[in-house]
Amino acid sequence: MTDTAVVHIAMQSMMVGFKLAAPVLLTSLVVGFGISLLQSVTQVQEVTLSFVPKMLAVGVALLVSGHWMLTVLIGYTHDLFAYLPTLLSSS
Repeated sequence: MTDTAVVHIAMQSMMVGFKLAAPVLLTSLVVGFGISLLQSVTQVQEVTLSFVPKMLAVGVALLVSGHWMLTVLIGYTHDLFAYLPTLLSSS
């Protein structure tokens, strides 16, 4: 296994991780920003007001993008296993 192969696998795994985390994190960010904006406008400082909508929105984001996330992860795993003989033969 060469240095280039290790860097290639590491870059692919980081990109898959970013792709899988993006829908959940962006949903939480947008909903959290909206709720905090609403809280600052109305002067209501309730902790559950920011937590519960974020939790519900993240659940919806997982339901909506879960199939796509699973497809990306399975595709990466198939590519990695297909690349395995090449990695073992180059050492």
